[in-house]
Amino acid sequence: MPKKLKLTASQEDYLEVIAHLVAEKKVARAKEIATRLKVSRSSVTEACRSLSKKGLIHYEPYEVITLTNKGSEFAEDIIFRHQALKEFFIKILAVDEKLADSGACRIEHTAPPEIIDRLIQFVKFVEKCPRGGAEWIKSFDDYYQKGFTRENCQDCISLCLEK
Repeated sequence: MPKKLKLTASQEDYLEVIAHLVAEKKVARAKEIATRLKVSRSSVTEACRSLSKKGLIHYEPYEVITLTNKGSEFAEDIIFRHQALKEFFIKILAVDEKLADSGACRIEHTAPPEIIDRLIQFVKFVEKCPRGGAEWIKSFDDYYQKGFTRENCQDCISLCLEK
């Protein structure tokens, strides 16, 4: 994460939404931000003033909103953390996408970068390891759903290696 500036979870959410809107439409508008975050327009105004004072967005009342270079760096980091967590929840824990997205949104604000990096490396490892992969993850999902493993570990490893 870019250094020397602390943002609240709420400020990070606003920055993330603004970044997504800018990516989609080149600019963000207060009304669109309010709709996506399910907040009032006055809350958006207050948040935008705060983010503008921190040098993260270009904001003037009743005008379009864009990210500064510094804001883009912060937003990229927030989105990266969100995606890494979401992928971990979906690919490794076999969590439904909607729940994974919601959970990632909550955790992204507090998880240290070292943990996010470790999760990313773990996902890559599981996807490449011959004992891992989709079959191994399915076995975990079965264990979670039913409370027991398929058979014994050696049979499971053999099955994974065959595929």
